[in-house]
Amino acid sequence: MSSGGAADSDIGGLFAAIDAQDGTAFVGYLTDDAVFRFGSAEPVQGRAAAQVAVESFFGTIAGLSHAIHKTLRDGDTLVCEGVVTYTRHDGSSIAIPFADVFEYRDGLIAEYKIYIDIAPLYAE
Repeated sequence: MSSGGAADSDIGGLFAAIDAQDGTAFVGYLTDDAVFRFGSAEPVQGRAAAQVAVESFFGTIAGLSHAIHKTLRDGDTLVCEGVVTYTRHDGSSIAIPFADVFEYRDGLIAEYKIYIDIAPLYAE
C-alpha cells in the first residue's frame, strides 16, 4: 500500500461536505450506483438512497467534525482512519474513532464503507 494520490486529496472535500451536513454535496462524490454502508446499518445503493440515509442521520445530531489521522491507498481502494467528534442536540459532544474504506471507479466512490461503533453517541 502507498500513501498519497488524487483521491486522497478529494477526501478533504468529502469530509468538509459531511461536516457541513450537506447531503447534496456528499452524494456528488459518489457514483450513481454507489453502495453506502454506515456502521452496522444495512447498505443502501444509489445516490438518492445514500442522501436520504445520511440526511436522516444528520437529523439525529447537532453537528460533527472529522479529524483524519492516516490514509492508505492500494489501487482503487483508499482507507482512512481518524476520529469524528459528534455534537448532540443537548450540546454535549463525544469523539469516536472510525475507519472508512472507499472503492473508486472513474474518480468517484463506488463503494463507501464506514466502520464505527456509534452506540456511545446515543448512550445516556
